[in-house]
Amino acid sequence: MTTSPTLPTSDITVLSLPMDDPRVRPLLDELAVEYETRYGNLFSSEGAAEELNRYPAEEFAAPHGALIILQENGESVAGGAFRRYDQDTAELKRIWTHSAHRRRGLARRVLLELEAEALRRGYSKLYLTTGPRQPEAKNLYLATGYTALFDLAADPEEIKHLAFSKDLATHS
Repeated sequence: MTTSPTLPTSDITVLSLPMDDPRVRPLLDELAVEYETRYGNLFSSEGAAEELNRYPAEEFAAPHGALIILQENGESVAGGAFRRYDQDTAELKRIWTHSAHRRRGLARRVLLELEAEALRRGYSKLYLTTGPRQPEAKNLYLATGYTALFDLAADPEEIKHLAFSKDLATHS
């Protein structure tokens, strides 16, 4: 059995950035490729562009939102964001790990950072959706205490948007 290499915490810098910062660009560029590759126009004729432009950048800015990037040696290797879903709930969006840096626990680290920031911003719950063609995301959320808001035995392609929630008060 092989194990994924672990990443020393000291090698990672956590940055809270605005959406238009150039250090965020790798996240958006690679998400566009990932969405197009996995989904094409399954959800819309505009494909990834529609999803990536669905929310204005200011929704991911303080005080109600946040965007974080993990950097290693000055390179953006993972990141994610949240926006206000309702008064008590933040919605996680754009969870991403650079394709050359996967299987290192970076997505889990992004989740932990986003959860901690959401708590600091006064949120008590998290909500997110992922697509049916991202089984690794579904497994990550289940492994980190998120509750599936759909039938796990159902065909993900029929569900389309796999929703999850997490009560931060019971997991902090």
